[in-house]
Amino acid sequence: MLFNSIEFLVFLPITFVLYWFMLNKDLRLQNLLVVVASYIFYGWWDWRFLSLIFISSAVDYSIGRKLASVTKPKARKYLLWLSLALNLGFLGVFKYFNFFVDSLKDAFHVFGADIELTTLNIVLPVGISFYTFQTLSYTIDVYKGNLKPSDDPVEFFAFVSFFPQLVAGPIERATNLLGQFSEPRVFDYHKAKDGVRQIIWGFFKKIAIADTCAVFVNDIFGSYADQSSGMLLLGAFYFAFQIYGDFSGYSDIAIGTAKLFGFDLMTNFRYPYFSRDIAEFWRRWHISLSTWFRDYLYIPLGGSRGGRSSAVRNTFIIFIVSGFWHGANWTFIVWGALNAIYFLPLLLSNRNRRNLDNVANGSLWPSFGEVRQIIVTFLLTLLAWVFFRSPDISNSFEYLRILVFSGSWLVEFSYLSSVPMILIMVGLEWIQREKTHPMQIEKLSSIARLSVYCLIVFLTIAHVSSTNQEFIYFQF
Repeated sequence: MLFNSIEFLVFLPITFVLYWFMLNKDLRLQNLLVVVASYIFYGWWDWRFLSLIFISSAVDYSIGRKLASVTKPKARKYLLWLSLALNLGFLGVFKYFNFFVDSLKDAFHVFGADIELTTLNIVLPVGISFYTFQTLSYTIDVYKGNLKPSDDPVEFFAFVSFFPQLVAGPIERATNLLGQFSEPRVFDYHKAKDGVRQIIWGFFKKIAIADTCAVFVNDIFGSYADQSSGMLLLGAFYFAFQIYGDFSGYSDIAIGTAKLFGFDLMTNFRYPYFSRDIAEFWRRWHISLSTWFRDYLYIPLGGSRGGRSSAVRNTFIIFIVSGFWHGANWTFIVWGALNAIYFLPLLLSNRNRRNLDNVANGSLWPSFGEVRQIIVTFLLTLLAWVFFRSPDISNSFEYLRILVFSGSWLVEFSYLSSVPMILIMVGLEWIQREKTHPMQIEKLSSIARLSVYCLIVFLTIAHVSSTNQEFIYFQF
């Protein structure tokens, strides 16, 4: 089921009414409703894959309970590896099997030997990377003793399948979300109102920004060989805002929807295109994933404790693994490696934690130096996004070659129609960059607030069309 669908517009109010007006006095029934609603939400796409999320939930719940009673280190480690094998096994088969088979065939071909290996006709389950990492973090935290295992299967199944963030995040930790299912929830009008405002903003970014940019991105990337340098630069620019509007828009809708039901999800984006260096960018982009890799991969590998060589090695590992997490294609691996290369000078010069505050903190306008830093960082991300968007490595390099050497920077005027929407979004985000989302405008008068809300809703509805795109991050 898509957020931007008629089905969801019917599903959400029905679930809301049942949750708050019929089951509000029974916490366990509320949690059970969350499980049922979440399975309906996920099964609407393809009911066959409900078995995967059910098995993953059941196994990790059982392993968590077993870890509570087992004290022998070897037995505990065996249980942890069992969880890792099952969850990563599902992910490996459905997401990466064909990639490894094709890569192996290509490797043999390079050395003059052709082998016959059969790929599988596999459909990638929506959101498998997200809920897999969510259940893995639970088992790892229980194993380390950072979390008591759940003793309520309904709560645990609700935590894994929670429909607002099930298929595209944020990737929640059990330490944050699981405990919320055991606490009595009372309807909070102010939280619900803020949730609605965040949902509105999320739909604006998805429909008015991402979907409109997608039309031009698909056209430019699909015919890049016939385009000018200016058009290819515009295509990369549009894709940067397409993927941002798409994914951060989904996160806003997810977080806002969760607030309607009394839950607090973690912030997943903090205005990343205002970043002054790549390190700051990755503290602001897909925060739930970057912190997941930091806590469950980078630190266990040793982080920077082994000196600079270890820090460099571990940095490349997490960025390349992060790229591979996004898809079974060498383009994602190159994208991850490129970001590692961007990050490396900051790491080696101990400047990777230099920009921890908001840009132009306490001022409306940034300094000239901050503007320069933002532009450089944004251009570096544009270069990396070309690899992320292209179907293969050769296309990526050819796209960049034409962009640099075509010699023509002419841009077709009709392709600039999405720029005003981007400027509106960027302007509001800049003004509200110290807020969680731009629709937190409580200081304005009621008339001014209503005017802003109506404008955003109007612009969103005005851009609804038959060309609406699925959320990009569904593929991950």
